[in-house]
Amino acid sequence: MTGDWTMQLQNASPHPAARSPSATHSRRPARATQAPWTIAAAFDNWIDRIAAVPWQAHAGASTLRRRRVRAPLYTPQERERRDKSIWTLVQGILAPLQFAIFAVSLWLVLNYLATGEGYAAANASILLKTVALITIMVTGSIWEKVVFGKWLFAPAFFWEDVFSMAVIGLHAAYVFALVFHWGTPQDQMWIAIAAYATYVINAGQFLWKLREARLEASPCGDPALGRPA
Repeated sequence: MTGDWTMQLQNASPHPAARSPSATHSRRPARATQAPWTIAAAFDNWIDRIAAVPWQAHAGASTLRRRRVRAPLYTPQERERRDKSIWTLVQGILAPLQFAIFAVSLWLVLNYLATGEGYAAANASILLKTVALITIMVTGSIWEKVVFGKWLFAPAFFWEDVFSMAVIGLHAAYVFALVFHWGTPQDQMWIAIAAYATYVINAGQFLWKLREARLEASPCGDPALGRPA
């Protein structure tokens, strides 16, 4: 009787793995195949946390599970206001016009720095570029007010506006150096070069936002931009 009772307890055990050596053995490979910690794996994990990208072979991102979905650049109401505003067309005209002025002016400035000739033309082109910049900043501020309800630093274009302040500051520094005779003409031209470098970066910021807006508006969309793929 005692032997039968002991056998019944073993058969009724709530831990079948304890009485099944094969089941216990089958679990061991899972622990043995766990990937060891490496610097490369830790770096990939860090990249995955900060780089929300839709493909795996970009900047070391190795998984799609940690992608962060950003809010859309425009709400439906803001997109409607943008499409209806005349200031959108104004910005679309002024932006390439300013870039054309910049390209010509950059050539004139570099030519002056290289040859020492053509100062008047280079100086006039920088002043014209400064006027174009101020014009697009004023009309751009009006555009932000119409679309987002803020004159500057709307969340969708916050960092672009912040960097724009540096662009304006360097252009203004050139004008002040010219008016108050700070430095030599060559020194003043290098201020203009610095202003143009910040302008190129700022233009790149806005072009990237334009790309995001186009992706949002595309039929396929992009999950990283808050739209279903």
